[in-house]
Amino acid sequence: MSEKRENWGSKIGMILAMAGNAIGLGNFWRYPYQAAKNGGGAFMIPYFAALILLGIPLMLVEWNLGREGGKYGHGTLGPMVYLQAREGVKPKTAAVLGAIAGALAFGVTVLVNSYYNHIIGWTLGYAWMSATGGYMDKSVGTGDIFVNYIQSPGKFIIFWVIALAFLGYAVMRGIQAGIEAWAKFMMPTIYIFGILLIIRTLTLGAPVKPDWTPIAGLNFIWTPHWEQLNWTAALAAAGQIFFTLSLGMGIIPNYASYLKPEDDIVLSGIATVSLNELAEVILGGTIAIPIAYTFLGQEGLKSGVGLSFIALPNIFRQMAGGQIFGTFWFLLLFFAGFTSAIAMYNYLVALIEEELGIKKTTASIMVFALYIILGLPVGLEAGITKTADLAVLSELDNWVGSYLLVVLGLLEVIACGWLMKDRALETMNKGSYWKVPDLFFKLFIQFLTPAATIILLVFSTIDYAKQGYFNLIPEMYVKSGLGSWALFARILIVFVLVIGFYQSYSSIKKRYKVELETSRVSIRK
Repeated sequence: MSEKRENWGSKIGMILAMAGNAIGLGNFWRYPYQAAKNGGGAFMIPYFAALILLGIPLMLVEWNLGREGGKYGHGTLGPMVYLQAREGVKPKTAAVLGAIAGALAFGVTVLVNSYYNHIIGWTLGYAWMSATGGYMDKSVGTGDIFVNYIQSPGKFIIFWVIALAFLGYAVMRGIQAGIEAWAKFMMPTIYIFGILLIIRTLTLGAPVKPDWTPIAGLNFIWTPHWEQLNWTAALAAAGQIFFTLSLGMGIIPNYASYLKPEDDIVLSGIATVSLNELAEVILGGTIAIPIAYTFLGQEGLKSGVGLSFIALPNIFRQMAGGQIFGTFWFLLLFFAGFTSAIAMYNYLVALIEEELGIKKTTASIMVFALYIILGLPVGLEAGITKTADLAVLSELDNWVGSYLLVVLGLLEVIACGWLMKDRALETMNKGSYWKVPDLFFKLFIQFLTPAATIILLVFSTIDYAKQGYFNLIPEMYVKSGLGSWALFARILIVFVLVIGFYQSYSSIKKRYKVELETSRVSIRK
């Protein structure tokens, strides 16, 4: 028998919240620099291939996981994977698979948000500095803007805590009055700011060199450079699809658990992907890359992660109206980051509610305290070491925010396509206006998507090994004197995953004790 759960107040609110979950800093901060450093058009070829092979099928899998889990009162991934896996393997094996999935989702929502919330704080701080002219002094070096910011605890801690407080308050208000209400305001605002910035971008002209124009920047990203296509670009593109669509995090199933049994998950899933790609490829790709190309040329696009926080602020203080458009840009980043972080925050609140029976308000305060504790090392590292290198953030992003997402995605598609099999197609199409064709399910969800995910995982592992990430302390951190910080991050990852596995397995065992002891499952058809 299912437990009574909150539901979305309206279909548009649900879709906007889901799109907000997917539309985050990955669209406007991560996508431009990934595309730029991986050859522009050479990156877009595997990007769209990964969208079709991985993005759309896994999106449907996660929506199905969530709605089915919600029927039984589950908002977290471990029990959701168990419910599907038990239809193809013994309950005890299914419980282990569910516990592994739950541990990975717990690790993602705890650890990714521990640094992601800091980046959201940066965007809020930069929006304030843009509005007040805080970085408009041209005598300050380009890179010094960012270094001065992250090495000033008084700045980054204030805006980080403000961002966290907003997140906690929104989740505390519940699904309809909190998450849905914020999504209805923030999502349209993101598109409005994005359109205004595109108009300004395309009217910049060529202020530095005649051939450095916004159109040349667009040509760089939209001209397929087949000769530059390589595995590095392909891996980056596939990883970006996971990150940008919030796949392999457990947060899409969490939101989907608040659906009603007959809600259309196929149409909603496709709408989520479409809104995300519109924001990423059209808005994100038509703002940051053309602006940077116009002022810095193609070489200037290789600023990497500093494109948004180092290169663009330097450009905003050179361009007419830069103070206004800089404010729009960083508010856009803040809203985008907020609508994603709120999903990770809500996942942990749902877990505390379900496992401990604690009220949402108290659970939200507990998660706020957890993020403060785990986020302090990320924030204080630069101030203590007096460098702009952030080993804790980099390690958490490399392992949890990139690698483990793929592992979790593989577990999800195995549970759906290989273990639940045809009944997964039946539940997926329940209440759907557009039906997932049997051929699509068998070709993609049962074959191509898991195969592509395994290939991505294998080559990512090889790439990590070449870069020395499997060493106890990678050489790059030894050279920079940040070895102890990197080691701390790795110990933290292992600790959180162990806690997550124990919690998830205990949850499954508590709820499905009879099934695990008798190895007999009564599956609702």
